[in-house]
Amino acid sequence: MLTKLFPNLDVQDFWMATYETFYMTLLALAGTFIIGILLGLLLYLTAKDGIWQNKFINMIVAAIVNIFRAIPFIILILLLFPFTDFLIGTIRGPNAALPALIIGAAPFYGRLVEIALKEVDKGVVEAAKAMGAKTKTIIFRVLLPESMPALISGITVTAISLIGYTAMAGVIGAGGLGDYAYFYGFQRREFDVVFVCTVFIVVIVFIFQFIGDYISNRLDKR
Repeated sequence: MLTKLFPNLDVQDFWMATYETFYMTLLALAGTFIIGILLGLLLYLTAKDGIWQNKFINMIVAAIVNIFRAIPFIILILLLFPFTDFLIGTIRGPNAALPALIIGAAPFYGRLVEIALKEVDKGVVEAAKAMGAKTKTIIFRVLLPESMPALISGITVTAISLIGYTAMAGVIGAGGLGDYAYFYGFQRREFDVVFVCTVFIVVIVFIFQFIGDYISNRLDKR
């Protein structure tokens, strides 16, 4: 079907590129979720009137988050080439894109986590403290469960950003639909290939958005 509509499209390579986009997005999303939760918790807990109130640590974490959020992703990839080569052993392919994807997206998600935690009713937290709950209990039994709908909405937004990041990473050889659209479509001036890749990227975005909205709505107790 695709071959008949778009004769310049190599179907086997196209499906491999689609798989690579999903592969990069899902693995990067998992890493982003873990690191983003940790960053968000640190920002929230060490803030003024927080459980671990510590101005110095909060300032350091906030600076790290702000710096990496401010660097354009395409530049971040280039800056991380030595680190990626050391960690992965190559600067090409889907695995090589993962460090830049996670480092680029985790600070953004960390801020969303902080915002979600701030929306938790302080009365619930104070009640848990009054009952003698330890910090670990407050985090895992109060803060994270109460903010889960917002956390899921945040990771959904981050996932969509990551899909765009994978397309940019593809331009420098990371694989995926961005790579396929650029090297097999744009450079060969076969714009039907670029069009198909764009449509599939949009479809992937809609899939992630639908799943994220569904889970968030199911978890929302309001």
